Amino acid sequence: MTVTQPDVSVIIGAYEAMPYLIECLSSVEAQTIDPTRVEVIAVDDGSTDGTGQYLEEFAERAPMHVLVIRQENSGGPSGPRNVGLGKATGRYVFFLDADDRLGPEALERMVAMADRAGTDVVLGKVEGVNRSAPKSMWGKTVERTDVFSSNIKFTLSAQKLFRRALLDRHGMRFDESLFTGEDALFTMEAYLRADGVSVVADHTCYYLVGRDDGKHVTKSGSYTLRFDSARALMNLIAELVPAGGRRDQLMVRPFLVTLLPQFGPKYLTDSEEIRRHKFELAKPLMDTYWTEGVAQRLKVHERLRLHLVAEQRAELLPDVVKFVKSKKQAAALLERKGRRVYLAYPHFRDRAAQVPDSVYLAEPREARAFPGYREGGIDTFMRRAVRKARRVLTSREVRHAA
Repeated sequence: MTVTQPDVSVIIGAYEAMPYLIECLSSVEAQTIDPTRVEVIAVDDGSTDGTGQYLEEFAERAPMHVLVIRQENSGGPSGPRNVGLGKATGRYVFFLDADDRLGPEALERMVAMADRAGTDVVLGKVEGVNRSAPKSMWGKTVERTDVFSSNIKFTLSAQKLFRRALLDRHGMRFDESLFTGEDALFTMEAYLRADGVSVVADHTCYYLVGRDDGKHVTKSGSYTLRFDSARALMNLIAELVPAGGRRDQLMVRPFLVTLLPQFGPKYLTDSEEIRRHKFELAKPLMDTYWTEGVAQRLKVHERLRLHLVAEQRAELLPDVVKFVKSKKQAAALLERKGRRVYLAYPHFRDRAAQVPDSVYLAEPREARAFPGYREGGIDTFMRRAVRKARRVLTSREVRHAA
């Protein structure tokens, strides 16, 4: 008898997941996709709270095929996901965290989208339950896009539908040496190697659940892990994308989401030793990957903080962080008849600090908020200057020919 290949393998890594696992598995059982088109591979990562037993009970009653694997604790989410991926037989795989749950019809809609569009990765709309969730990429449903043409770089969690042939072709697995950001590394690589990415934005496919015990959050004090994560993601982007605007566009993500928070409000309560260590950890990353192209894509306060880190100006950073934490609006200084807007964050035009004016110059998307700003003024001025120079050169050439 021929066994039909499942459409999708749902991979669940579970550690101390009770009671959240109950709703998680209920959401799998309630999927509208034909149960024969689904397999569930659940890996109990050494739980002691009954997670393994509940998975085995679910396997006995579930309408789809369920494989339960029980193993010693691996210390992180990468190991169980890799074990599950090694056992998967579906055309697609979906990584479901045991704390979270699928939306109704999620698998059916995402598989249909991938089949229709021929794309290798499908993002289903995510909503947060007792926690925040990414929002900027759910503006509209898109059958085919990529990481450069959309905001998908700001959702690098692993809860996506991936074409298994893509993962197998490139030998993709989760990096078990990382204890945070391992999903960002995996997902960014998939985006970059994919033949197209789809976005299902008109239907909630995934509920990201905040645990009351906070176990889904990386332990505080593990700031070194964040630098490990940033380094790995920056290295990956540099490996797969040549230097230039497209690389800068992607580098915004690790600088903004992973690195910058290390120099946010928490920095004010860090000991001097930790502050020094953070600057030391940041230095090779700033030296290698901080470019003018990345800086121009940030808001002024973001750019200013990272500029000070890049220049190793630790003595100037606390004043800026305090100002940002206060949520005050920096005074705007309009120059060049409104064509330039400078935001006067701390140390602006302070002779002792000697921070370049360009660091405080608002890009158009930020400058638009200030009355009197003349958008496109600099470009218009430059175009007029170029046209004038061409007229002068042309007239000279005409006179010379005569």
